[in-house]
Amino acid sequence: MDIDIRRHIINNFQGDDFETLKRAIDESVKSKDELTLPGLGVFLELIWENASQELKNELIEIIRKRVKRGLDENI
Repeated sequence: MDIDIRRHIINNFQGDDFETLKRAIDESVKSKDELTLPGLGVFLELIWENASQELKNELIEIIRKRVKRGLDENI
């Protein structure tokens, strides 16, 4: 069985407006449901591919600081 997760996620959100995308991301993060992680990963990939070096550096710094704190603190 050949499943293209990226294509499925992108197709699922095509045509959605700003608020719908924001709500989907907020709900995915809030739910802490592991099933939403692939979708968030696809969204990060889309951001990364289109981000300036400045934004990439900022994202890395946010991730670095959060990872340093570890899983015990409010993930």
